[in-house]
Amino acid sequence: MSSESHLSRLNEPQRRAATFGEPEPGRGVRCGPLLIVAGAGTGKTNTLAHRVAHLVLHGVAPERILMLTFTRRAAAEMRRRAADIVRGASGGAVHERLTWSGTFHAIGNRLLRHYAAALGLDPQFTVLDRADAADLLDALRQELGLAQKEQRFPRKETCLQIYSHRVNTQRALRATLEEQFPWCAHWTQELTGLFRAYVERKQRERLLDYDDLLLYWHVMMSEERLASLVGGQFDHVLVDEYQDTNTLQAEILHALKPAGAGLAVVGDDAQAIYSFRAASVENILAFPQRFTPPAAVITLEQNYRSTQPILDLSNAVMAEASRQFRKDLRAVRGGGVRPRLCTVLDLRQQAECVCTEVLRRREANVPLRQQGVLFRSSSHSDVLEIELGRRGIPFVKYGGLRFLEAGHVKDLLGVLRWADNPRNALAALRTVQLLPGMGPVNARRALEHLERAGGALGALSAFVPPPAAAEHWAGLLALLLELADPRCPWSGQVQRARSWYQPHLERLYEQVHTRNGDLEQLEVLSGQYPSRERFLSELALDPPSAASDLAGPPALDEDYLVLSTVHSAKGMEWDTVYLLNVVDGSFPSEFAAGSTEQLEEERRLFYVALTRARNDLLLYAPLKFYVTGQHRYGDAHVYGGRSRFLSAAVLAHLDSETPAALGPGTAEAAAAGLGPALDVGARLRQMW
Repeated sequence: MSSESHLSRLNEPQRRAATFGEPEPGRGVRCGPLLIVAGAGTGKTNTLAHRVAHLVLHGVAPERILMLTFTRRAAAEMRRRAADIVRGASGGAVHERLTWSGTFHAIGNRLLRHYAAALGLDPQFTVLDRADAADLLDALRQELGLAQKEQRFPRKETCLQIYSHRVNTQRALRATLEEQFPWCAHWTQELTGLFRAYVERKQRERLLDYDDLLLYWHVMMSEERLASLVGGQFDHVLVDEYQDTNTLQAEILHALKPAGAGLAVVGDDAQAIYSFRAASVENILAFPQRFTPPAAVITLEQNYRSTQPILDLSNAVMAEASRQFRKDLRAVRGGGVRPRLCTVLDLRQQAECVCTEVLRRREANVPLRQQGVLFRSSSHSDVLEIELGRRGIPFVKYGGLRFLEAGHVKDLLGVLRWADNPRNALAALRTVQLLPGMGPVNARRALEHLERAGGALGALSAFVPPPAAAEHWAGLLALLLELADPRCPWSGQVQRARSWYQPHLERLYEQVHTRNGDLEQLEVLSGQYPSRERFLSELALDPPSAASDLAGPPALDEDYLVLSTVHSAKGMEWDTVYLLNVVDGSFPSEFAAGSTEQLEEERRLFYVALTRARNDLLLYAPLKFYVTGQHRYGDAHVYGGRSRFLSAAVLAHLDSETPAALGPGTAEAAAAGLGPALDVGARLRQMW
């Protein structure tokens, strides 16, 4: 290729990362393993997209490039950018040919269906979402008598977290319990039995949960012949956010490319903050040494987001980390105002000061939407939320129930999942119980009848339902047989299921009009998928984030403030960032105090919070925290110590500020306005 114009907008390290390797005419690009250490705001997605485009422009077939990300949106964005770069450089259209782009779980789902026969899997398996997996564990808890124990046995959500952590870290269950769930450690034997029953039930009913998609893929890659087949499909493997990978994902990648040929990963060890999801910072720190010779390392340090004073503070925080890839972020934008540390009396004054600053900046043409309030834990914003409501400042808080957890959405998807997999007892139980008179006992009778008949849906015609359900039974059976027929086209199936479900929706729920809006969106969404299996699998793997029946009143304001935990804010940015409760016990969390590894992750979390700010950064450190459980006017309190991350070297990059109510000399200044001093001593002497 004669021109490299598509690289003209990249800085020198970005260009080296995008063009890493040796072009071989007619054979693409030959290269060893590459680690791109991309500091916050240094354009890692743009760099990775340019690398994909560079590979295509030098003869690598788009179908032989595997792009792995952690969100479907990130995969779509990388694919779009790469296609745009190729189109601009050569006029070629490759978007439709970049077919292997997606999340680890989505790609795993595709590969498992393709190689299902070699794995003893039915290719028509159903993917359970998190809520359904927890419900299945709960049903087994009941069946095994674990829910009736005299001592507290972990609830279904905790059981799923334990199972997931053990699977993704590949550590022994006992070690997982002792380190992550110590209060459950004495239940090791019972949990082992529960998880064994869970695995057996999933296998019997052709179900895979979220973690199984990686676990089965990992097992598949442990067999040399299959690993060679899968790895041979791809000339190049590119991975985004590598610091967020867990043990399973890292070992899958190593099995795909054992020698590292064509493997390029990008990430930032300073943003590794998801150990509670079993992610391991060790994956990125040890990546170069996994190969012989070690992988090449290219560091991106030119920051396009923040001003230099914010980056100076961030650099100072990470300079004290014990183990890392050293980087010194430099701002393209140059100077700016120094970050501020605001010492406030208590949480109430913190809320008042934040609201005052938010409104002041709004009047200075910084929209509410460009201001973010961040905190370590969700409860840290409680007092602020009350003050925002009092002042009429609209806000959105990131978090809450997901779309698939809404009852009416689960109902409709349950119908489709049962038709897709007649052995899916969880979906069958939910669907049957939509009928009047079909409680858990009668629903279980219907499923036992179906199981005795070998799982053929047509056998349900011989089942005698209770009188209340009799008039609806034939309609349900007709719907299931129609949807389960392989000749039935996917187009229109959601609409057909909605028509059957409508009278039950109206009988079972309030706010039917609002809920119908969700189901209409679900139907529109289904039109974007080529098959029912793809629709159900992708929805389980990457669900929408909200449901209208769970939302508050419609937001009629022209703007709103963003409140978010730091974990949820990763990847986002605002003109102004307010960071609450920068005190020991809150930041870092008190639960991290006993472990060096956890404290280092808290430091990285602090760094992530700081680097979300573009122009202004304000840190708040309350002095007093009132003891809970006392009278509403009680004054029992403890004092908060300044965060250990605010060392002398870090404080040198902060301007300190104290609100007027705490300022030195405030009382004296107020008294000075009262006129001549009162001679109290003389009056007291006159008493005697």
